[in-house]
Amino acid sequence: MTDVHNLSDIGNDERSSRVLGKFNKQKLNKRAFIMLMIFLVLGFGTAVLRLGYLQIIMGDELRQKAVDQQLGDITVSAKRGDIYDRNGKVLAQSASVWKLIMAPIYIKTDEQRQYVTDGLAEIFGYDEEEKNDLFEKTDRDTYYVTIESKIESDVREEILTFLDEMEEKTFKVYDGETQKYNDEKLNSNVLYLQDDYKRYYPYGDLASAVIGFTGSDDQGLSGLEIQYDEELSGKPGRTVSAINAIGINMPFQYEQNVEPEDGYSIVTTIDETIQSICEKYLKEAIETYQVANRAAAIAMNPSTGEIYAIAVEGGYDLNDPYTIANEETAAEIEALPEEEQDQAYSDALQQQWRNKAVSDVYYPGSVFKPIVASMVLEEGLVDENTKFYCDNATITVSGIDIHCHIYWPGSGNQHGEQNIVQALWNSCNPALVQMGQIAGVDTFWEYYQAFGFSEKTGVDLPGESEDIFFDHEMTDLDLAVSSFGQGFAVTPMQMITAISAIANGGYLMQPYIVKEIVDSDGNIVETTTPTVKRQVISKEVSEQLNEILYGNVNEGGATNGYVAGYEVAGKTGTSEKLNDNKDHIASFCGYAPYDDPQIVMLLYFDSPRGVLYHGSTVAAPVFASIMEEVLPYLEVERHYTEEELENIDTTANTYIGLSIDEATSKVEEDGFEAVVKGSGSTVIAQVPESGTKIPNSGKVVLYTDDASKEETVTVPDFSGLTVTEASQKAAEYNLNISITGATNVYNSVVQTQSIDSGKEVSPGTVVTLTFVGAGIGD
Repeated sequence: MTDVHNLSDIGNDERSSRVLGKFNKQKLNKRAFIMLMIFLVLGFGTAVLRLGYLQIIMGDELRQKAVDQQLGDITVSAKRGDIYDRNGKVLAQSASVWKLIMAPIYIKTDEQRQYVTDGLAEIFGYDEEEKNDLFEKTDRDTYYVTIESKIESDVREEILTFLDEMEEKTFKVYDGETQKYNDEKLNSNVLYLQDDYKRYYPYGDLASAVIGFTGSDDQGLSGLEIQYDEELSGKPGRTVSAINAIGINMPFQYEQNVEPEDGYSIVTTIDETIQSICEKYLKEAIETYQVANRAAAIAMNPSTGEIYAIAVEGGYDLNDPYTIANEETAAEIEALPEEEQDQAYSDALQQQWRNKAVSDVYYPGSVFKPIVASMVLEEGLVDENTKFYCDNATITVSGIDIHCHIYWPGSGNQHGEQNIVQALWNSCNPALVQMGQIAGVDTFWEYYQAFGFSEKTGVDLPGESEDIFFDHEMTDLDLAVSSFGQGFAVTPMQMITAISAIANGGYLMQPYIVKEIVDSDGNIVETTTPTVKRQVISKEVSEQLNEILYGNVNEGGATNGYVAGYEVAGKTGTSEKLNDNKDHIASFCGYAPYDDPQIVMLLYFDSPRGVLYHGSTVAAPVFASIMEEVLPYLEVERHYTEEELENIDTTANTYIGLSIDEATSKVEEDGFEAVVKGSGSTVIAQVPESGTKIPNSGKVVLYTDDASKEETVTVPDFSGLTVTEASQKAAEYNLNISITGATNVYNSVVQTQSIDSGKEVSPGTVVTLTFVGAGIGD
């Protein structure tokens, strides 16, 4: 029998289970609801935070991206200003070229990328590495990648042909929506040409150290190009236009143009003709005298500071500045081990680009001696009656023997007793040491500073160096050595401005190389005017030194700087370099006319390693050759002495077509000797030709038949001959000689001849002989 009590308990348990199940279900639903709410709140909160981040933190960037997707922005290059010489000749200019731009964002497939890469690689001649780089560029998410710049017309035509072909080309492109491949053409904006400018230098290597060059981005990298980069560069423009969803420009919807502002042009003080003359003779001299470490020449107006020329040899082609211009140097680099070539190439480029006239310092040597003379004259410590002594070509200071340039052990050479004029003409070291001692350290240092040696000249060129000097607290020995230009180093630019102060009446001028800045319409924006820094010496002392230095060229140690018909003043210099090769610096600084100087020129040759290495035998003759052309070009009036008139060349007339008698008579009337060749009756040819300069009493060879024209003579070796001996030899060979150089001294001999000995030439040919004073040694 069943227990009633137990049955009742079972019923209660069932009810409890139902209630508990219902409660648990409600509890689960509530928990699920709570969890759902938590997830909703978290999700909504995250969205709010993300939205806030995008709007507040990333807002500007995203707005810009949106704008970028709707607007195309193209930079338009400004035209760089030109560089002119003082007469308006173009030294540097920018011409229209193009740059190729790619918008790789529109390239969708690898097939398209490869097509673009292959086409452009063929046009530009890319190697495999360059092709890989280009392929990588086609996969960028951008609207603007420069592929090539400075593209010229012939390459532009190839690009246009490729673009025409590309417009017709179709590619299989997968459409994600339709899940099909469609035939599509490349977006027309994938590649396009943009106007650009390229820098050209019409004269190639002319004045390369002055003009400088630009980089691929048209920024100045050296010379005037970097010194005046801000003025020359201008300001680029912009073209902003609307683009649609597939990247096509829509200028009818929106376009805004900001026109580029062309750069200013600069007009320099450089004279292309004078620059060319300087470079021509400098180049010849480097070969003749085996100059190891380049050479420089500066020509300027001593009264204004305008620089007519800065020639630095060897120069380089401004249109190709990264090629080593010196073939010997290039060959040496090529012969080096591969791991050493890069550094050697870099060093050679830096040397090639370096402006030796303003960036290098050198011991000025005897060219500095007029500065010391000016100190003692200006201070009234010395006059023309003061005596200086050169005993045994030696002076002893602080126990150290200092020799004169004429010193030779046991020779007995000496200058003996001299006044200041003779001391400068003789370029006597002991005499200048005595002048320095008379001046003293304080006075020496005062004038050293006053002449500008302790500061940069301020010439408007980059890379100007300062002097190298111990200290104004000099010892007696320091003072002695400095008195003849050996104890310190200065730049050629400092030296020529100091000598200009002696030449121009005593004023230290600010040298400058840009006279005007003009805008693209030719309006003058800025003008440079001559600037006097200070007066260093009086006009009286200036005139006194001008007389002395004029005499130095005519009677003293600088006779190789003589130019017939012109009153030239100047001073030679030979300084020693403290290197293992015991090299020298050969220099000369001169000006003309001495009493109203129109031009001053300094030449310096770094390490001539031929037989000749003195300033008097290396630099002075080059100065004379340059001035022989430059002074007439500047229309400086020529005044010949009677003796000089005898050696003046005269222009030959034409005698062709005349009978023998008529031609002979006319030749003699013109002051020449007629030499008839052949058996004909009429002159059919002549040597020298009409218009050729030949000396008075020279020969004109008249040819009367074709057979006689075949006759030749062998040019003899004139080197080392005096004027008389050279004239006799020329007559012997039926040749004419044109005489240049130092013929004003008794010991002049031929140093160079314009036509090499041994060459076959026609009788009557003119051979130019350059004479130098023999035995001159400073």
